[in-house]
Amino acid sequence: MAPPYSSRRKQKAPPPGETGQEALYLRFLSDKQVPVAIKLRDGETVTGWIEYFDDRMVRLTREGKPNLFIYKQQIRTIIEQTGRHPARNRNRRASEETGEPATGEQK
Repeated sequence: MAPPYSSRRKQKAPPPGETGQEALYLRFLSDKQVPVAIKLRDGETVTGWIEYFDDRMVRLTREGKPNLFIYKQQIRTIIEQTGRHPARNRNRRASEETGEPATGEQK
């Protein structure tokens, strides 16, 4: 004889530990050189753009300061910075020095 059905629902399986979304997002930030602020677990915040990453660390490239290799376990949050783009700023500064329009800009 089969056990009677109970009013309890089957429990759902926990979500997978690794979805691959982290790597996709870091690749996007790296490819587009999106300026980011990385808040570390000790409360310090560093800014720059992510040039390289792997499964354990990211390389944060900073203009005018030493580049940093940061272990992911030390990262609390990564926040995209708006209004500042390192590659565009370099092009803009170069165009101001030469008087030529920057890439994608019109005179």
